[in-house]
Amino acid sequence: MKWQGRRQSRNIEDRRGARSSGTRRAGGIGGVGLVAVLVVGYFLGIDVTPLLQGQGGGQVTQSAPVSAEDRAAGTFVSVTLADTEEVWAQVFQEQLGRSYTPATLVLFKGVTSSPCGGASGASGPFYCPADKKAYLDTDFFVTLEQQLGAGGDFAAAYVVAHEIAHHVQNELGILAQANEVRAQLSQAESNAISVRIELQADCLSGIWARRAEEQFGTIDAGDLQEAVNAARRIGDDTLQRNAGRTPNPHSFTHGTSDQRSRWFLTGYQSASLASCDTFSVKSL
Repeated sequence: MKWQGRRQSRNIEDRRGARSSGTRRAGGIGGVGLVAVLVVGYFLGIDVTPLLQGQGGGQVTQSAPVSAEDRAAGTFVSVTLADTEEVWAQVFQEQLGRSYTPATLVLFKGVTSSPCGGASGASGPFYCPADKKAYLDTDFFVTLEQQLGAGGDFAAAYVVAHEIAHHVQNELGILAQANEVRAQLSQAESNAISVRIELQADCLSGIWARRAEEQFGTIDAGDLQEAVNAARRIGDDTLQRNAGRTPNPHSFTHGTSDQRSRWFLTGYQSASLASCDTFSVKSL
């Protein structure tokens, strides 16, 4: 992926290097907007629902210094975010006849707070619809490569694109509608809807990949396979199996490895929002 020296997004909130430890009050869960908070940080096989549903404020405690690798990762994320902004602005205008409002991406190192609760490296990247911000500890890219076996810069770009895809869903009103229904269902039924939300985000990520390839010409040979591999590595069945557990479909919240990679490719091959309607199909 050719990203060095390219335009960076201004919608980056870099909290890395901050050493404050004051408590920041976060709004309590209330109304459709906050009830709709997704568990998007399941990449490590950890259910972070308690973090995203916390009523209290989180503490911002940053102690680790920002390294040269951290700075390079921040630049990479900023370039990738800029690409998502251009792609979704054009897709919204061409396919929906409306404007796209970009998300803000918060970079942190260690621990930070959000209106959806605390965020840490263990929680993984996530999107908070309450403030329309995505949260990312760039150390996750190391975890993605070394622990999950999904290396490559385009695998990392897929992670960013997936979180921004949740913002796209939020802009379209999908999150509020889907999670309003989720709140009325059993845990297993709610999880089933969460899977459809996540697979749609994978499909939207595929649209981004296709449009980025066409608009910027920055995708190298092998990049697409890196993203497909990342999608497979973070499937619920693979994560649970690697954690020494027998895969339990009723507990899945993001979809299987096969589903995640297949829906990503569906978006890539079609480049159409209509093709990403995971809610109307019977079989995922």
